[in-house]
Amino acid sequence: MPDVAAITSAAEWDAALGALPAPHILQSWAWGETKLQTGWQARRLLWRADGRPAAAAALLFRRATRLPARLSPAIGYAPKGPLLDWSDLGLADAVLARIEAEARAAGAFFIKIDPDVRDDTAEGAAVKALLARRGWRPSAEQIQFRNTMVSQLAGDALDEAALLAAMKPKWRYNIRLAERKGVVVRAGDADDLPTFYAMYGETGRRDGFLVRPFAYYRAIWAPFMAAGLAHLLLAEVEGGPVAGLILFRYGPTAWYFYGASTAQGRDLMPNHALQWAALRWAKAAGCTRYDWWGAPDVLDESDSMWGVYRFKQGFGGEFVPHIGAWDYVANRPLYWLYARAMPKLLDVMRRRHRAMPQN
Repeated sequence: MPDVAAITSAAEWDAALGALPAPHILQSWAWGETKLQTGWQARRLLWRADGRPAAAAALLFRRATRLPARLSPAIGYAPKGPLLDWSDLGLADAVLARIEAEARAAGAFFIKIDPDVRDDTAEGAAVKALLARRGWRPSAEQIQFRNTMVSQLAGDALDEAALLAAMKPKWRYNIRLAERKGVVVRAGDADDLPTFYAMYGETGRRDGFLVRPFAYYRAIWAPFMAAGLAHLLLAEVEGGPVAGLILFRYGPTAWYFYGASTAQGRDLMPNHALQWAALRWAKAAGCTRYDWWGAPDVLDESDSMWGVYRFKQGFGGEFVPHIGAWDYVANRPLYWLYARAMPKLLDVMRRRHRAMPQN
């Protein structure tokens, strides 16, 4: 079996992830460091076989309450991990066993994983069966989107004309319309983050999702932008911002993590112009995949994300279903209490956010 070791070097960790299938930015060293601000601690494990990286897991732990550490149990999470070739079920079994042991050693009453394993394949079925045999359970709490949309950017033949050809005619028309109506897309920098955040807050109030204080996002956005791993784009009309987005990139993938818009100028199709600029930037940066970050749980018009799905599909995005989040439970009574309390707490936070003044 592969050897496993804890990694304490950022360079060693990111180099190892680059050698694994589909490295994810939420497993990167930098992402783990940003989580320190909210009380998480990272433990990074690397499995090697014949001297080469075979699997990796960045495990995040924090206390579930504000009580002293000796009185408060912990929770664990491996965002979009662990990373490995999931068709190797023997390796997957060993990795899961070590994650379970790490959770118990950290005093966690549960740990969550949500790897990017497709749910519509034989491999996905085998991985779910393995998780169930080991006592993991499908989680009712999905931290990240379960499913996503992906556009392929690989190949020299996939030039701008090919990207446009993959879109629906109405989307190509809207891109041209935005240009005719004077929508200008420009790259932003750290000085533009307050402007983007103001639009993001407006979007959250309008669409009903939770938005944290600016300091939380700045601690994520600014260092990733400085490292060249995030890119801010702003759509403006006559010099005034009407929409924006922030892309993250790591390895072969770009992710559309954050999008924002104002109520003004929506008929000018700024979001179509933004996404067209984002796709071109991702390809120019060497990315072969554009992850649209989020899709409906079920492809049905009744799903709250159906409109989002249709928007992304219009650009040529392919629906990619994943197996979702799974929890390993080390303490059933505490897990039961947590599972009942957390949805109620999040609902209260969302209601408070929607009630905030929209200025």
